[in-house]
Amino acid sequence: MHPRILARTLGRAIVIALGLTSSLAVASTQDATLCLLTAERVDEGETLDEAEKQEAHEACQRALSATASVIQKYQFQEADFAITGAER
Repeated sequence: MHPRILARTLGRAIVIALGLTSSLAVASTQDATLCLLTAERVDEGETLDEAEKQEAHEACQRALSATASVIQKYQFQEADFAITGAER
């Protein structure tokens, strides 16, 4: 696995492990998980259909707006970029 992908994967795992539930509502935690795990699938080379991309992008955006953590915001933006292939 490429070092950058490994670092992103590790960062996403840390965000989830450090307790998204402590700073996000339950629904937002589900959005965060969907966002980060979908980005992981993309990083591993899986191809997503447009509906999956849209659902994950929307989840990333909801998770992004639900957190005040700069670190989490960065992780969600990176994940969204991986999913959509475009910077927002």
